[in-house]
Amino acid sequence: MKIETRRRRRFSSTILGPSGGRRLGVAGRTFSTNFLQAFAILGRSTAAPRIKTLNADVEYYDESSQQTRSCVSGCCAAHHLCVVRVLTGKEKRLMRKQPIEKPAVRLGKSKPKALRARANFAARLIAVVILFAATRGYADEPIDIGSRRELFVDDLLIDRMDGVALRLHHPIKTTRPESPLPRVAYTTVIKDKDEMGVLFRAYWRGSDRSFTGERHTGHAGETVAYAESRDGHDWTFPKLGLHEVSGTRRNNVILANQPPLLTNFSPFIDTRPGVPRDERYKALAGYPGPGNKQGKAKPGIGLFAFYSADGIHWTKQGEVIPYQDKWRHAFDSQNVSFWSDAEQQYVCYFRTWTPEDKLRSISRTTSLDFQTWTKPIPMNPNRPGEHLYTNQTHPYFRAPHIYIALPTRYVMGRGEPSASIEKNNATDVLLMTSRAGNTHYDRTFQDVFIRPGLDASAWTNRANYVALNVVPTSPTEMSIYHRSGDRYTLRIDGFASAHASFKTGELLTRPVTFAGDSLHINFSTSAAGSVRVELQRPNGSVIPGFSLNESDLIFGDEIDREVRWAGSTLTSIAGQPVRLRFIMQECDLYSFQFPNSE
Repeated sequence: MKIETRRRRRFSSTILGPSGGRRLGVAGRTFSTNFLQAFAILGRSTAAPRIKTLNADVEYYDESSQQTRSCVSGCCAAHHLCVVRVLTGKEKRLMRKQPIEKPAVRLGKSKPKALRARANFAARLIAVVILFAATRGYADEPIDIGSRRELFVDDLLIDRMDGVALRLHHPIKTTRPESPLPRVAYTTVIKDKDEMGVLFRAYWRGSDRSFTGERHTGHAGETVAYAESRDGHDWTFPKLGLHEVSGTRRNNVILANQPPLLTNFSPFIDTRPGVPRDERYKALAGYPGPGNKQGKAKPGIGLFAFYSADGIHWTKQGEVIPYQDKWRHAFDSQNVSFWSDAEQQYVCYFRTWTPEDKLRSISRTTSLDFQTWTKPIPMNPNRPGEHLYTNQTHPYFRAPHIYIALPTRYVMGRGEPSASIEKNNATDVLLMTSRAGNTHYDRTFQDVFIRPGLDASAWTNRANYVALNVVPTSPTEMSIYHRSGDRYTLRIDGFASAHASFKTGELLTRPVTFAGDSLHINFSTSAAGSVRVELQRPNGSVIPGFSLNESDLIFGDEIDREVRWAGSTLTSIAGQPVRLRFIMQECDLYSFQFPNSE
């Protein structure tokens, strides 16, 4: 067996795991390209095919969506390689962005069969050793979480679970408001404040009832309507007098007579430091019209920017995200944007269609000034045959580096049998997440988030949309607004939890570094349940003073509970790599954080 070493590369890579894109860096370690080739030989020996190389984007198989994905060039611009674990069967394999040399392990055809078998075994053994070394190197690389709150909506920080599983929690419909939001589409709800205190603002697509033209998407009679609430439950509809609609100015319309832009107007509060006062509120809106638009791009059919000082009086700016010739269709849904504190740039998630399967999907673009936007990146989180209508992606208000998405899943042919093809559909609401800077969604939870339910009207055409933004409506509750006018609630941080049943379970995190001086958890136990926390070094040894026996035995149900250890404080180990070991029984753990007591 001849092993050739031609060149060496800095192995500072991204490993794309089952959730499709998690960053597991091994920065600082150097491996030759033989590492990759030996890895592939090991794969072939276990029925996995050869390395496949591409000059363009790296492909990998995403188990969560059961589709082949592309690791776009931008996500690895600072790295030499993208590595995917070798998968068998129909799954994609280890790939690189640039072609590699011929396999470094050459087995001559003229060699005796026994010799070739020994050579194969040696190659596999070398691959196992190198992989083990690389994995150990990765495992020792801590993730810096600072003082951020971390939720269990994905498994990024989880190393091992035994008797613990991630559990999706479903929102609960509240009592019907006496004055609900109307049954409308493309709603945005923003939690704001004014001189009187908390103020919830709602925006949605309306329509002039006196309009006599054809009522297609983007027609001239479409408007943007507005409502307010002090408690987030019952709403008022102020008479603003801004536009004459249906023969009167005594209405709550804030925009009118701007077809086709008002079909999907989607605003947000710009939290960028130093934003001009008259640009505190921003929005995107635009629609290219019906039909296949591939090869028909032109000015005026992209997304336009809007600015406002008060969220009521708006000024249209120019077209900022142009339509692209290669798109069959785009922008024909709610296109959402926000300022990302974590990324320090504006981010937009908007409707595109997958080119091959013609599925409604999602792309992402970013901007430093809300005027010039980067080349859009298709995220395409669809399962086979799955249409995703609205995406409703936004930063979670208690952990803004985590983006929550509540897309509507659109299933054709399951609605009203007597309806037209376009209107015979069923819909429900999913939960997806992403993290700041990622160009993929995590679909950790495959189950539906909000079902249509018992109401027969919820099984009609496009009946299940939710508004953009999950907003806090009490210290312990957050709200989701449904197209029906109903409000759904979850406990704070309660999208998902690490759950242990009656049998004691254990969750061990990957190594992390933190910047705070205390540990706080959001949890719920039964009367007999409990949770304890132990801090370990990356190698698994217990940090003195932070053992399981020295931890409080915690039980109850609290949004914010400090974890204490007898006689020890976290300031002595802040900034050092640690693992958290949670021992739980009949317990749901929703989040944890190392905040500063200040």
